[in-house]
Amino acid sequence: MRIGIVVDSACDLPARFFREHDVTILPITVRIGDAVLADVRDEKATLDFLHAHVAERGADAETTPFTVQQIQDLFLQKLVMDYDYVFCLTITRTRSPIFDNAQQASFAILNEYRPIRAAAGHDTPFALRVIDTQNLFAAQGVTAVEAVRLRDAGEGAPKIRARLEHLALHTHGYMVPPDLYYLRARARKKGDRSVGLLSAALGSALDIKPVLHCNRGETGAVAKIKGFEPAVRKLFEFTIGRIRAGLMTPTVCLSYGGDLAEMRALPGYESLRAACAEHNIELYESVMSLTGMVNVGKGALVVGFAAEPHAFE
Repeated sequence: MRIGIVVDSACDLPARFFREHDVTILPITVRIGDAVLADVRDEKATLDFLHAHVAERGADAETTPFTVQQIQDLFLQKLVMDYDYVFCLTITRTRSPIFDNAQQASFAILNEYRPIRAAAGHDTPFALRVIDTQNLFAAQGVTAVEAVRLRDAGEGAPKIRARLEHLALHTHGYMVPPDLYYLRARARKKGDRSVGLLSAALGSALDIKPVLHCNRGETGAVAKIKGFEPAVRKLFEFTIGRIRAGLMTPTVCLSYGGDLAEMRALPGYESLRAACAEHNIELYESVMSLTGMVNVGKGALVVGFAAEPHAFE
């Protein structure tokens, strides 16, 4: 069985990973004033757009995910012929309509694929499953890496589906945002009142940085630490502790809203890298998606991994 994997462009993994494993990307288009870029995980284009537009006006950006019709067209014009079963892994539905768009498109795809496959010489059924990763950015990458690993190991679609749906419940994303004012402005632009003016002003005045946690689609602060670098160090140390306690997959994903050389110079990074090597954990590092950067700000750091329930210590 030919199994395909589709992600949206908010899924933070290195561009070469998508190329080497034939992972299809649903692009999200970002518009800032008259500047428009379809995010297809081109790191150079993302950084160029960041320096030219996002840093100063990113809070006013408009992001447009693939519509129901665009998803339907992608499948019917290409994927139903290239694959027999496709897993479509999306950013958490609590933060984006992509899951709902893909789910709605799936009904039409399954109704209309037969003559298209027949014309291409395929007389077997086609199936797809839309899975809400229930997470964001680097944490989305954990599920995508596992999907590729299982497919390449020759596992069947039912086992892969059960594993990915279980994994989504246990994937954790942690983020340290550098600028609470930006985060608040962006949240207000999207109608999200979770970052209040008082907390933003207080945090910025005292240089307090929250550590934000996402699991099962729910996000919230689990710590408040003075200074961006101390907060990052604490997050890296916490991640090392989770690695030593045992992860559910041999994967840690990092993404950063800027050049990766800046991320690698942050305190605690080398210790995290060494811990991954010691415990045979593969560390994936990527420039944050353009979509991610316009939503959480330049210089944000995200760590993703899968683990049993735990508290941030």
